[in-house]
Amino acid sequence: MERKFIEKKMQVFLIMVSAIFLILVARLAYMQLLQNDRFSTLARENRMRLITITAPRGEVFDRNGIKLVGNQPVYTVSLANLGRKEDTAGVVQRLAAIIGTDPQEIQQKIDQQKRLYEPVKIATGVSPEIVTRIEEQRLELPGVVIDIEPQREYPNGSVLSHVMGYVRQINEEQLAANKDKGYKMGDPFGQTGLEYTYEQYLRGQNGGRQVEVDSMARPVRDLGVKQPVPGNNLILTIDYRVQKAAEDALARAAQEALKLGHREAGAGAAVAIDVRTGGVLAMASYPAYDPVKLSGVLSQKDYNEIFNSPKKPLLNRALLPYAPGSTFKMIVAMAGLESGKITPQDAILDPGIFYYSGGSYSDWKPGGHGRVDLIKAIKVSCDTYFYQLGLKVGIDEIARIARQFGLGESTGIELPGEESGVVPGPASKLQQRLAWLSPEARAKAKEIDRKYSELLNKTADENERKALLRKRGDELRQIEWELDWHDYDTIVSSIGQGDNRYTPLELASYIATIANGGIRYKPYLVQRVVSPDGRLLKENKPVELGRVNVSPETLAVIKQGMYEVTQPPDGTAYGFFAGFPPVAAKTGSAEVYGHDSTHGLFVAFAPYDNPEIAVAVVMEFAGHGGTAAGPVAEDMLAAYFGLPIPGQKAPVSPE
Repeated sequence: MERKFIEKKMQVFLIMVSAIFLILVARLAYMQLLQNDRFSTLARENRMRLITITAPRGEVFDRNGIKLVGNQPVYTVSLANLGRKEDTAGVVQRLAAIIGTDPQEIQQKIDQQKRLYEPVKIATGVSPEIVTRIEEQRLELPGVVIDIEPQREYPNGSVLSHVMGYVRQINEEQLAANKDKGYKMGDPFGQTGLEYTYEQYLRGQNGGRQVEVDSMARPVRDLGVKQPVPGNNLILTIDYRVQKAAEDALARAAQEALKLGHREAGAGAAVAIDVRTGGVLAMASYPAYDPVKLSGVLSQKDYNEIFNSPKKPLLNRALLPYAPGSTFKMIVAMAGLESGKITPQDAILDPGIFYYSGGSYSDWKPGGHGRVDLIKAIKVSCDTYFYQLGLKVGIDEIARIARQFGLGESTGIELPGEESGVVPGPASKLQQRLAWLSPEARAKAKEIDRKYSELLNKTADENERKALLRKRGDELRQIEWELDWHDYDTIVSSIGQGDNRYTPLELASYIATIANGGIRYKPYLVQRVVSPDGRLLKENKPVELGRVNVSPETLAVIKQGMYEVTQPPDGTAYGFFAGFPPVAAKTGSAEVYGHDSTHGLFVAFAPYDNPEIAVAVVMEFAGHGGTAAGPVAEDMLAAYFGLPIPGQKAPVSPE
């Protein structure tokens, strides 16, 4: 009985063993015969890696061939998806701890990599110390690849950083927008400035290297290489000497303003333009930032310095609008001459204060300037003269002349983020003050504006237009007094205050248009795009946007007044430009509501008798234009003309 029981158990055991054996054989046969191709491919992909060789981006040179942006070899860290999520997750955690980044960021990049076992770039520009730590832990970091790739190099430090922008790995939004252009995660991509605008020219064609790796993903041998093709080079209109002088002078002026007690100072911008072409010779913004830091792994300290600084170093202040102060007075002067309301010889007696309709408006100089005609009014920057001239001419004529010079609109320069200025007038004042109203009052004001805009467009009769404007004003004042335009708005606008706002680039373009006789050119930065083998791919030539409807006689008077600004004994900029070719200029100081210090402004062109270059400088909260901004313009012009850089110099006049 017992023997039969044992035999029965043995039979069951043999059946079980046979069944397991049959299953194993069937599985083996399935894998060997039916799944052979699939597993061979997986094994091959696991053993063979296609490693992208990143192409160097095109280099950037100034108008004289000085290299502004190049490339240098740096370490990069990539990670391949190991197939099983739990395997990859452990590596991600360890790698994140070494390079100091968020594990989720790494995992996101891995998840977006569609091709199994192909490495995706995790970090660029990593230090040798991090590379050493990775190598020390190589056994715990399968799939991690360390390579050497080209990264942006800036031979002159942060010079031109706001114009060029910076390069960083492409993000998800950029990848989605450029999915048909051959980009993949980890590729470099221009984020701002010319790096962004000319991305398709600057990027090269990536190469590739097929390598065999061992079980730890370490390269064993190369199986084939496709060499990358470098990107195309940019030749800029920028003159490095003028650019460097501008950036150094902005830094000096900002620090000096702080020393003088202007607590909010510490920032500014400067632009220089070739008056004959519109080519930008310099565009500087202070404070600047280090584009190298933004291309790699950011430390918390660097992140705070760049993104959390109250001075906002990422802002290109050359493209931000500021009140122009007295640099706007040439517009008012041209409006007076062109309208026939004044002649250059008409004069007033300036006691230092102007009384009008129950209000008083002071000149910047206590006691005034005595007898003042147009030339002297520009030379000494007489506020009283321009208060009266503005009222005599009217805001509409002032705005008409301003728009002819391109003020109040973006220039169209090939940079992202350019803002447009604001020309003062009833329409702009209304638009700016709508935000202060309740939703109900705002809707009512918009309806009034729409109604009268339609009526004004239907009539050309001047008397009827004036009547409609009076009615419009009456209805708007019933909602809010400040929605309508008043004479005091014209008075303050006539000296560049009130609703006046223009970018340094707009100001430089306006001065260039005065200097060249009335031709408004489109400012541009890139002269040529050249292939790596020297072929011309693109050439930007001067673009004429229009010609101002201002007589040569009027422009000659304005230029003479600006020339007098640099002449003794009382020109507001006569302390500058000793030993220079003759320079025409205008100082300015713009009050800012709620702040103690004024913005300092300075515009100029030279030579006066045969203009080549126009400059505009704005120093934020730094005091008077002659004190704060004049030294910057002086250094820029010295660099352009090949003269010794004067450095900071105290002016004689405080305006």
